Amino acid sequence: MREFLRANTDILVVERARRKEIKRHLSEEEIDELLREAEDKHRLRRLGFLKNLYRGDSIPEAADREGRSATTGGRWVDAWNEGGIEGLMPSFGGGRPPKLEEDEQQELVELLREGQPWKSQEIQHLLMEEFDVEYSASYLGTFLRNLGLSYAKPRPKRPHQPDNPEEILEERVDDALDEGDSPHNKEPEDPEKGWVVDDDICTDGGTVLGFFDASKPQPYDNSRRVWYVDDPHIERPLVKTEDSAVGFYALNGDSVVSFEENEKKEQICGVLEQVREQNPGKRILLVLDKHGSHVCAYTRKRAHQLGIDLIFLPTSSPHLNPIEKVWDYLKWTMAPIIVEDEDEFKELVEETFEQITNRISFAKKWCKKFVSFQDLS
Repeated sequence: MREFLRANTDILVVERARRKEIKRHLSEEEIDELLREAEDKHRLRRLGFLKNLYRGDSIPEAADREGRSATTGGRWVDAWNEGGIEGLMPSFGGGRPPKLEEDEQQELVELLREGQPWKSQEIQHLLMEEFDVEYSASYLGTFLRNLGLSYAKPRPKRPHQPDNPEEILEERVDDALDEGDSPHNKEPEDPEKGWVVDDDICTDGGTVLGFFDASKPQPYDNSRRVWYVDDPHIERPLVKTEDSAVGFYALNGDSVVSFEENEKKEQICGVLEQVREQNPGKRILLVLDKHGSHVCAYTRKRAHQLGIDLIFLPTSSPHLNPIEKVWDYLKWTMAPIIVEDEDEFKELVEETFEQITNRISFAKKWCKKFVSFQDLS
């Protein structure tokens, strides 16, 4: 793929190069004199390129004879046409000249952009193959950062994520805030029967907004570093749980967490009933992903009966659900704590979840983007 991109780039450059006029600021004899006097390899290379042009080479041919690409040759011609020999020659600001001149650095960035991402060893190989230069491993990172590159773990793009997930969610939140007569959770193809709010449910006391998701924290999660004097190992009892922790992180109401043996629709609806019980008298807006047990008609109808309007996240967009940060922080907080059995662990999860969900900081950026507390009054 990288070779294909470079080949196509060179084709475009060649086509443009054929249309460029070469100005003759100097005679061929004057260029020969400069070649005899030049000692720096950078000057020799550019003068040799110019000499090749004078002898009838095309820009790509003249550049290739000097071990440079057609892109570099095109930039050299522009510099020569505009500024003559002073424009063509590299200018160093004192001290040791850089291994790559400014235009060569630009060419390197373009090559790296076409084939990104790169490993350090691959860049070293590219520098040697294309420019015949080598940087020490200790300096390479500094050099690349000075060129504007970033060194980070690549985040895989989820194949089914839409191009505009934030815009989609913003529209869904606005739609949910706009209370209408028809059930918010109902799809056009759903049967009419059963889409009625339960008689004992009251929703005229304001609006509660929260985030819903399941997780599987374990007693052996170890995501936190702690200090030791001696050997950094912890002996832990072999405790684990097969149950899922299903949580509701409320911004302006009461949060809920419940351990369930699975995440089927019946268990999910059972947790929704707990959410309703802990937040009586108010309409509930609940943000959640499109897990099968969430989007099915059974759950959507039961949520409506409970006075809960569901706001589904765009596909493959867990980063838009602040409860993900809650789970991460919960696991980090609990990492050094040793428990003796499963019951103690579940109790610890419930206590920790209750404590940290009293903070709205996990959803601060989300609220700034999608909703204000005035909308919930």
